[in-house]
Amino acid sequence: MGSTNKVEFQKSVSTDRPFEKILIANRGEIACRIIRTCRKMGIRTVAIHSEADAHGLFVHQADESVCIGPPPTGQSYLQIERIVNAAKMTGAQAVHPGFGFLSENNMFAAALENEKIVFIGPRSHSISIMGDKISSKNAARKAGVSVIPGDSRIIKDVEECKMVAKTLGYPVMVKATAGGGGKGMRIAWSDNDCEVAFRLATNEAVASFGDDRLFVEKFIEQPRHVEIQILGDTFGNVVFLNERECSIQRRNQKVYEEAPSCVSTPELRKAMGAQACQLAKAVDYITAGTCEFLVDKNRNFYFLEMNTRLQVEHPITEMITGVDLVEQMINIAAGKPLPFKQSDIGINGWALEARVYAEDPFKEFLPQTGTLRRYREPAKGPNVRVDSGIQEYSEISTHYDPMISKLVTWGKTRQEALDTMATALDSYVIHGLNHNVPFLRSILDHPRFKAGDINTKFIQDEYPEGFSRKYLQLKESEVERLYAAAATTFWKIRRDFSSQTPFTVCVTFDQKTRDIVISNDKEVKIDGKSVSFTNAYERGNYFFDTLLGNEKAIVQLIKRSSHHLVLQYKGIKYDFEVRTPKEQALQQYMPQPEVIDEESVLLAPMPGNIFSINIKEGDKVAQGREICVIEAMKMQNIFYARKDGVVKKVYVKQGDAVQAEQKIYELE
Repeated sequence: MGSTNKVEFQKSVSTDRPFEKILIANRGEIACRIIRTCRKMGIRTVAIHSEADAHGLFVHQADESVCIGPPPTGQSYLQIERIVNAAKMTGAQAVHPGFGFLSENNMFAAALENEKIVFIGPRSHSISIMGDKISSKNAARKAGVSVIPGDSRIIKDVEECKMVAKTLGYPVMVKATAGGGGKGMRIAWSDNDCEVAFRLATNEAVASFGDDRLFVEKFIEQPRHVEIQILGDTFGNVVFLNERECSIQRRNQKVYEEAPSCVSTPELRKAMGAQACQLAKAVDYITAGTCEFLVDKNRNFYFLEMNTRLQVEHPITEMITGVDLVEQMINIAAGKPLPFKQSDIGINGWALEARVYAEDPFKEFLPQTGTLRRYREPAKGPNVRVDSGIQEYSEISTHYDPMISKLVTWGKTRQEALDTMATALDSYVIHGLNHNVPFLRSILDHPRFKAGDINTKFIQDEYPEGFSRKYLQLKESEVERLYAAAATTFWKIRRDFSSQTPFTVCVTFDQKTRDIVISNDKEVKIDGKSVSFTNAYERGNYFFDTLLGNEKAIVQLIKRSSHHLVLQYKGIKYDFEVRTPKEQALQQYMPQPEVIDEESVLLAPMPGNIFSINIKEGDKVAQGREICVIEAMKMQNIFYARKDGVVKKVYVKQGDAVQAEQKIYELE
């Protein structure tokens, strides 16, 4: 695995400030993360923000702020002239673009250069070459780097897209030439897929990057996605800071990342690192960048693309090397040489990053919007890092990416990092909207993931029908734990009114009721069976430890009312009805809720805009027919008919803004 001596560069910050003031041309968690390093370096910061972000955490953390426009990104965070003017107005000497938005826009870099404002990133000509996926592949070929087979032409229409795809042979990847983050990228396995891929990739590319250009390349099946972090300075020095494994992806968006990679060997790491540095030198690259590779089962690797910016997953590289990448970017931009050489870069332990999103994994990962009623991050320390841009009562809106945070854990070994991640996820308090923690916990417990037996098709192979509760089968001991937790929590809440023991309750879960007798703080009887159980719940706690026998686990209390408890275990919410025997006897007389046929009505699962509506009243529709496309958070989501029928009513038209649970159409 190479050297295990951690490089402690983070502790040796120069007192010679490279800049007095830096403007951050971004928002959210990455803006907060850049501000953190700037404070450490004694540099003042300027935040730009849209009207929707006026009360954002990053705005409060910055020393100054400038509003640059309305909520849509095209009218604010993508407005080059306004951002450059904000830098001039505030006297910022440099601009850090973060990632996304204008971070790989050579016109933005050039505009700053023209105003003698330092762009904390590559030179504009390097972005022009490497920020475009087609020209970067041409440059890689010229530099002797192994690349994926593909067609370098810009695809002008869907017919040309299908023609190129047939020439290369399906499956192919239809991909935007600009940007990243999984947007503007669609896999096609057939001509029909190609038509859909071309349409959606084009729309997403325009919405995310303001650039509709696409190209097509061969899709390599079941590879690992491994990337090399590089740093280059203005003196011609280029080093690589080991690799990151990013194979756990859904719709080309990364879910988990780790460093180092399970597949890597010293020889593979050295070979990929050498090619990454070779390419960087060939295009006169400076600052932080990432060369992404696909690695097949025989450890052959192919250059995928270069990200000419800071990566979302950069924290895991920082955790295993001790290098603050933002600090190095700032110093490089100020003309300072790298303070280390390749032989100084070691690997200390293992780091894991989970991307925590406001999305509903049980409803095809649809983005969620709303207010974070309760928000508590896991306890941070040397082994746990949380990069976020939100706080309690923050709004997750339709305008931007629904990321809540990046949760990073470290361990001396991969297993230690995994165990710490499990504890951190279980103690992460996120109330008010749905999130993907259940999915993250499911992957974390998956035997293949734990064994490191992964590739980019892991989610597709292991969750072929999407994520559902069928992947969350509880063991009998876990069921006992939840019954006991519900009963003892209910008892502790009611203790002010009824402190007697034994205390008997009827607990209903999943339509099954069990009688539970609480003898004392450490023993319960479930249907007459004695169970050793300890519940550490105290009033005001959101999560608490439980001990079933010798097995410890964290349980969260999400909601409670007089007879209703919602407990969360491994990210999943479980509903319990808890009553005394007398209350349970009276329950049969209560009215039952109405059952609605959800297949006959399509409700908008999240706020967004109707990009297209493809039915009208009186149409006969078959199950699986495309009904509409809703655009939310820069992603396009297709919705299909759930059953055959005749359209009774269409409630929306193209261009309409819709709210969550709003009716789209209804069948007779």
